[in-house]
Amino acid sequence: MSGMVAQGLKHRRRSIGAVVALLFTSVSMVGCFGRAQLPLAASTGANPQLPAPKQSLIPTVDIAPAIGWGRDEAPTPASGARVQAFARDLDHPRWLHVLPNGDVLVAESNAPERSRDSRGLRDWIMKLVMKRAGAGGKSADRITLLRDGDGDGVAEFRSLFLPQLNSPFGMALIGEWLYVANTDAVWRFEYRPGATQSAHPGTKIVDLPAGEINHHWTKNLIASPDGQRLYVTVGSNSNVAENGMQAERGRAAIWEIDLTSRKHRLFATGLRNPNGMAWEPSTCTLWTVVNERDELGSDLVPDYLTSVVDGGFYGWPYSYFGDHVDPRVQPARPDLVASALVPDYAVGTHTAPLGLAYAAGNAVLPSLGTGMFIAQHGSWNRRPRSGYRVIHVPFDNGRPSGEPRELLAGFVNADGNAHGRPVGVALDRRGALLVADDVGNAIWRVVAEPSLETGSEQLPSDSDLPSAMCTPPTTNER
Repeated sequence: MSGMVAQGLKHRRRSIGAVVALLFTSVSMVGCFGRAQLPLAASTGANPQLPAPKQSLIPTVDIAPAIGWGRDEAPTPASGARVQAFARDLDHPRWLHVLPNGDVLVAESNAPERSRDSRGLRDWIMKLVMKRAGAGGKSADRITLLRDGDGDGVAEFRSLFLPQLNSPFGMALIGEWLYVANTDAVWRFEYRPGATQSAHPGTKIVDLPAGEINHHWTKNLIASPDGQRLYVTVGSNSNVAENGMQAERGRAAIWEIDLTSRKHRLFATGLRNPNGMAWEPSTCTLWTVVNERDELGSDLVPDYLTSVVDGGFYGWPYSYFGDHVDPRVQPARPDLVASALVPDYAVGTHTAPLGLAYAAGNAVLPSLGTGMFIAQHGSWNRRPRSGYRVIHVPFDNGRPSGEPRELLAGFVNADGNAHGRPVGVALDRRGALLVADDVGNAIWRVVAEPSLETGSEQLPSDSDLPSAMCTPPTTNER
């Protein structure tokens, strides 16, 4: 009898596998009709091309199946740079924070369980797509501390720093307090220099929008340079408000939290899914990267990097890139469309920018100069695929200036399978770039090739590294 049961289960698994394979084949065939007509460069820069939107009953789906890295494999760095594994064998590492003593905190996290994660055929398809992309596992719900004590660029020590969190993502240290953005709230934990675990039970600072849908679950945060406020990203609860605007209260926005009063306000709105944030110190301006809307064709809509204006509205869901109206959103709001700000710099359609880090100099690769590093997690709604890489956008006088340069690639192999997908980025204590790879379960460290004269890394000392010496604009609204 047990043999018959086993045969039955095996047959069922084969049947399900056949259905899934047929589903992706069918979706891919439909997606062939949605192939991009413009090169990716056309949707990059200060003035991207924005063709007429295209809609279809079944969305274009072209995602790189996740397979991970072999022990001797790694991404491909730009000429003049080299890459090595700072840490491996993590559990879906998503975000990074470098502590003053050089220790690195890693949020090992995945989407929380949701009571409404499948409400129809489309949602079921999307759930399969995300699983195929390597994002379908149970969340580890922890922050791990990594330490490179001997300075060789590899963390030889790791410790469970904070367990039993709720899909954690962003982190910020202010004085003796570590702030962590769970998917549903910002918490504060005591931090002591050199500690390898936090003994403090934690204090909730403010609740964040979550709930039974919680479409964009990742919540990032950054401290103001004066340490008085936190800025928190809260993505939308849908693609284009198909769940109704009531489900979007407090979402598609960057919050400002006053740490003294614990009161919050919406600092900027109309940002579909903002993630990485960074301060540009020469102008004291907050910048963010935003994942724009899907299902308007492979040539729309470009994701973007933008400065964040206090009180600014950036269009979502009613329009994109200023006054380009999304015909799917009803009722229309021409009054809001008229006020929508145009983002500063497009980074390509469907590239999924997540991590953002500012670097002056540049310590990672001197030829890059000053600018922003952006981790592009990779597309699912574009044919051919886009993203799956780390780029550098050059800055001059506090603004983007010039075309982006690819720093780290090779995450997708020649067969179209994803060894990894970059997420969070951060500069370590010596100025090297750390990249969290949630599919490869690794943290990569990128530096310039060793000097031919000394054979050592060409990185500045701690005292030479730039700092964000500015105070963000004040406001009377609290």
